[in-house]
Amino acid sequence: MAYDAPLTKEQILDAAEQALRRYGPDKTSVVDVARALKVSHGTIYRHFASKAELRESVTERWLQQISSPLQHIVQDGDHSATKRLRQWLETLAQTKRKYAVEDPEMFQMYTAVTMEALPSIVNHVDLLVEQVSLIIQQGIKDNEFKQGQPEQIARTLIIATSYFHHPAHAYQWTDPAIDQQFEQVWHMVLASIQAHSS
Repeated sequence: MAYDAPLTKEQILDAAEQALRRYGPDKTSVVDVARALKVSHGTIYRHFASKAELRESVTERWLQQISSPLQHIVQDGDHSATKRLRQWLETLAQTKRKYAVEDPEMFQMYTAVTMEALPSIVNHVDLLVEQVSLIIQQGIKDNEFKQGQPEQIARTLIIATSYFHHPAHAYQWTDPAIDQQFEQVWHMVLASIQAHSS
């Protein structure tokens, strides 16, 4: 039965996600999404100018599912900056690994969009940098971390740990030694920013 009420963007994005999981990112078309909603493809184009725009919007919404739990860690005032930074990095890495295994179609699309450097990816990275910056800023204030520029430090940390969360490395995440490797990188990262009492 076709939709009688006007379609919302959220309904279209829900249908697009289902189609992507069913047909895969490469084979999914706007017609597939329209068919699932029992509307014409022209109806979809009234909300999204192209398949690329629709795909980017689906990816952007998916990325929010990654960044939202991380924001809770940033705002956790009950733990030290050091503990929150570790938890943030671990959660980012574990979430990406989980999606790569449990939601491969969406992860494949995310990987493809990442390689295109679209605005949604740039915005996502900027948000991650902002989150880590807030943790670093608090750590500097509490004398846990060395003095420095929080945003610059945050961006460097994200680059330094990219092996564990950038989709280009997803094929390496099944390595049994991945957790041990994370532990080693974490200690090196921490040693580079930690304040040393005299």
